[in-house]
Amino acid sequence: MISLAFAAAVFRRYVEKGRGAHLLWWAGGLAVYAAGTFTEGYVTLFGWNPGIFRAWYISGALLGGAPLAQGTVYLLLRRATAHRLTAALVAVVLVASVCVLLTPLDGAKAEAHRLSGKVIGWQWVRLFSPFINTYALIFLVGGAGLSAWRYSKSEATYHRFIGNVCIAIGGLLPGIGGAFTRFGYTEVLYVTELLGLLFIYIGYRMNISPRAMLAPAAESL
Repeated sequence: MISLAFAAAVFRRYVEKGRGAHLLWWAGGLAVYAAGTFTEGYVTLFGWNPGIFRAWYISGALLGGAPLAQGTVYLLLRRATAHRLTAALVAVVLVASVCVLLTPLDGAKAEAHRLSGKVIGWQWVRLFSPFINTYALIFLVGGAGLSAWRYSKSEATYHRFIGNVCIAIGGLLPGIGGAFTRFGYTEVLYVTELLGLLFIYIGYRMNISPRAMLAPAAESL
């Protein structure tokens, strides 16, 4: 629900500005993030089933951060470079998604209320996820870190430095939670996904807010 509300807010900003491919990618990424967390909540409450598992693996394990990272690609890189990276990313995700849809699933290895990639029959399919998530990490977290460094040089943009630090932290947290899932601590992922989303939202709000709105208390001192 939080992710969907966030996606709607970003999309409204795109409509108001009338431009910004990065905003469309961010809005779409947040909607996919919502789909991934919905599948996690569904399994926790109602139990595992093959369809929900496949939906989770595509929307969560493969696309949890990639569309958000692609928004940063369009924000920071040349349009032609961004288009080329988009073509490569979409091709890899499509191939990976088809493999996820076609692979046999071993229901005997499924836990009633937890999601795990160990049920995948073609275990090599899981190699797509680290590749895509590393791409997402480089551009989402790395892009936020680069922006934070640039904005740290001026007092007038210091609030954006803080905002981008928050986005970088928010991008890292789900990856940390994902590492815990490989050791069987799936619930850690759910907590880090929520915290990561909140950090990204805070960072986003700080980046789009005028500095004058952020420092009235300091000025009154």
